[in-house]
Amino acid sequence: MLDVLYEDNHLLVVNKPIRLATMGLPAGEETLLSRAKAYIAAKYRKPGNVYLGVVSRLDVPVSGVVVFARTSKAADRLNGQFRAHTVEKIYLAAVDGTPPPEGTCRDWIKEDERHRKCYVTRRGDEKNNQSGAAKEAVLHFRRLSHTSKGALLEIRLETGRKHQIRLQLSHLGYPIKGDRKYGSRTFLDAGIALHARSLSLDHPITKQRLTFTADPPAFWKELGVQ
Repeated sequence: MLDVLYEDNHLLVVNKPIRLATMGLPAGEETLLSRAKAYIAAKYRKPGNVYLGVVSRLDVPVSGVVVFARTSKAADRLNGQFRAHTVEKIYLAAVDGTPPPEGTCRDWIKEDERHRKCYVTRRGDEKNNQSGAAKEAVLHFRRLSHTSKGALLEIRLETGRKHQIRLQLSHLGYPIKGDRKYGSRTFLDAGIALHARSLSLDHPITKQRLTFTADPPAFWKELGVQ
């Protein structure tokens, strides 16, 4: 089943569930992209291959707003907005501990492909390392609520690095609940408590500013941070 948030001739915006890859799995394995293509093919009775351009994506254990382009022109224009940093993305994260009321994380991070995770490094470490360059990662957070069981944060990204929110909050000392890869001591059967709450962009054709919003999964009500 596909949870559609918005749809027209140029865009398809959906609420991604946890435990589903956005794309990139071997043929025959379901992804959010293959599920979305099947939805378009069935609804509009489209024979053959359905075009959908992936312009935003989320990690497998993360839920929330994902945008697909239904035409190559829309994909080009939307990708241009991401490159120009005019797309606004807001995330919710339930974390262990109690962070300060607000703050900024500014780090240099690098991917460890062998262990499929990222780590914080120093600026300039990329110069003598052939495995890839370190990249600057910046996010801003605001504490929405907290209890003895943890805190609920609103996060705004300046950069969009792999595992950025997960790594930077963990490095700060407040790992996302359920994210054992990045140090959380909380185990969640469902996944991790990181959700792409909203995404704002300009429509690729009309230029109208649009904001798409998705509620977190039901299991968030049991986290005890509100």
